[in-house]
Amino acid sequence: MSSLAVDGERPVVLEVRDLSVSYGKVQALHGIALKVHRGEIVTVIGPNGAGKTTLLSALIGLLPASGEILYLGEYQGAGRSVEQLVRLGMTLVPEKRELFSEMSVEDNLLLGAFDRYRAGHRDQLETMDQVFDIFPRLMERREQLAGTLSGGERQMLAMGRALMAKPRLLLLDEPSLGLAPLIIREIFRTIAQLRKTGVAILLVEQNARAALQIADYGYVLETGELSLAGPSSALATDPRVIASYLGLGGRR
Repeated sequence: MSSLAVDGERPVVLEVRDLSVSYGKVQALHGIALKVHRGEIVTVIGPNGAGKTTLLSALIGLLPASGEILYLGEYQGAGRSVEQLVRLGMTLVPEKRELFSEMSVEDNLLLGAFDRYRAGHRDQLETMDQVFDIFPRLMERREQLAGTLSGGERQMLAMGRALMAKPRLLLLDEPSLGLAPLIIREIFRTIAQLRKTGVAILLVEQNARAALQIADYGYVLETGELSLAGPSSALATDPRVIASYLGLGGRR
């Protein structure tokens, strides 16, 4: 595997240059440029329909795109497949979670390690113990069918399944969607803790307040283009972000 490019002190896991995606004649994304370093949480915030999910789908090879995607220092051309990217350590937790509802929590987790098992790795039980350390509730529910879990537990399971693949880059699509505020805080606290493992995280989220609280760097995506970018602490105090996304316009 090629050596990672280094920007400052941390290696660059993902770099996107001039990325564009079209649905027929409609351009959904235009000129997107962003970076994610190892052990860093980068968030992309923006309104519904801005193109956030389209961005993640393009990055993991589900949608054709133009521009350059460099992952682990290597250019990912048009022929890249989802399977190849997953094998290289890029994992997506989709917005709808996509769990196997008629299978147990444990079996859903084991499926997350299937590609590593196929490649000859036999560390899935050890990895599962690590996931249970992160999500103790999944340990309590390990024999329960995924379809009977609460919304927060399903989100934990979707993230745990992704971690079973031992990702280098974790793509999270709207992890707060449909969850109660207390559960959202728990999920985001866990995402922040994952930073310590060295995994790079690209977090796409409508809940700008929660995302900016845990992210190191952020981008604002509006109608398919990036309108703002900067350290999360700076974005959280930017009047434009406050007025549009934090609901504090008149009070700041």
